[in-house]
Amino acid sequence: MKSKHHSRASLGRKISVKWKLFGWLSLFCGLMLVLLWMFQVVLLDSFYKAIKTRALKSSGDTIVRNIDSEDLSEIVSRIVFQNSVSVRIANENGGDILSESRDIGKFWALPAEEMQEFYQRALENDGVLFETFSKESFKFADHELQRRTGGKPPMQIEFMSETMIYVRLVDKADGSKLMVMVHSTITPINATVETLRVQLCYITLIMLVLSLTLAFLISRKISQPIIQINQTAKRLAKGNYDVHFAGNGFLEISELSDTLNYAAVELSKVEELRRELIANISHDLRTPLTMITGYAEVMRDLPGENTPENVQIIIDEAKRLSVLVDDILDLSKLQSGVQALTPAIFNLTQNIRDILVRYSKLIEQRGYQIKFICGGDVYVNADQVKINQVVYNLINNAVNYTGPDKQITVCQSVYDHKVKIEVIDSGEGIAEEQLPYIWDRYYKVDKKHRRAAVGTGLGLSIVKTILDMHHANYSVISSVGQGSIFWFELDTAEPQKDLGAGMLPPGLK
Repeated sequence: MKSKHHSRASLGRKISVKWKLFGWLSLFCGLMLVLLWMFQVVLLDSFYKAIKTRALKSSGDTIVRNIDSEDLSEIVSRIVFQNSVSVRIANENGGDILSESRDIGKFWALPAEEMQEFYQRALENDGVLFETFSKESFKFADHELQRRTGGKPPMQIEFMSETMIYVRLVDKADGSKLMVMVHSTITPINATVETLRVQLCYITLIMLVLSLTLAFLISRKISQPIIQINQTAKRLAKGNYDVHFAGNGFLEISELSDTLNYAAVELSKVEELRRELIANISHDLRTPLTMITGYAEVMRDLPGENTPENVQIIIDEAKRLSVLVDDILDLSKLQSGVQALTPAIFNLTQNIRDILVRYSKLIEQRGYQIKFICGGDVYVNADQVKINQVVYNLINNAVNYTGPDKQITVCQSVYDHKVKIEVIDSGEGIAEEQLPYIWDRYYKVDKKHRRAAVGTGLGLSIVKTILDMHHANYSVISSVGQGSIFWFELDTAEPQKDLGAGMLPPGLK
């Protein structure tokens, strides 16, 4: 109960995939809007200044590279027009060599003494100087402004908030020294920022509605097939194997649905076969128990029935019951991996002879004929006890299903360092579509239960498990009306000692 309550509590703390996807998509959209606000409003001024600074320095460097060009004046004009800067080229005494500005509003002038001051400061700074000035700190030449603007400073200068100057000293080819000065103003962008802020408010509102709607639709589209599969899987877990998983829309979900549909079909087969196995085992257990109980009661209630024959029947039925229980336990241990292999080199041919000797009573009393064909003794490196189980179960299977002639043949052949053992019966055979399933634990070709002459009916499952543990090849060749050939292969090994040929009893040829 505690575990069940804990499981429910942990499920209550978990979030469904739909709302988790919705949350992540909404968070992503929110981050995109935050970044948009950061770059378009908060960081716009910094980006603007960085771009203007890069353009200013690039203009000055271009002029320096072309200082000896005959087209210097044309190059300067193009730079002034493209980058909205003012350019002055002066000598070391501050005298103008070339001066150009894009418009009067950005025209600027400095007296010769201040130009010399810039020259000296650049000289002290390895020929390069970059400075920014506010409108109050920058000195304009009054007479130049009055001459060019008719006595009134232009509106752009009145509202100019910041100015940048880039100075480069350069040596001409003739040995003279020049100073290249590039000037640009930083236009206030408050109005632009305010415009962007208003636009972003509307964009944010629209984007929030669209992103939340889109996030909900996407999360629902992705999660709906998963929710349906989960609900169907719960019905499968309760034993309803007729369910159908209908996953669509995505490759992974479709593949998951196909896998679960296959699992449901296989589980339904296993469940049906499990019920048949339980019914068959119950029958096999009940038969010897009934015999034991019946004979014991007769011996108790009727005088003179306490005979050795009746006691022997009770002993035989008890042994058969013990064998059935042992086979069930062996199969469970083998398939669970509890039993490990203990390989050793032994004489496989002699082992088969010894096994056939134990069938002498069956041969004498019931008329079975078991023929063993071999060319010589063969040794293998395997688990002797488990390989003996394989041979026993294959022969028992042949005894139970051979034809009216009761002929069984065990054939040994050797090729390419392998030994092949075949157990052949003359029974009704197995239909081709049933061959892949006869090794399954719960499969039974003959759905009508009948009492086996020998064995428990679990033999082929034990054979398959043991041979799989040895990584051996095995199969069955059969068709309806042609009998069956069960075979397996093992690698041969060099003998360690001669174990003797042994003798076969009458009836074994």
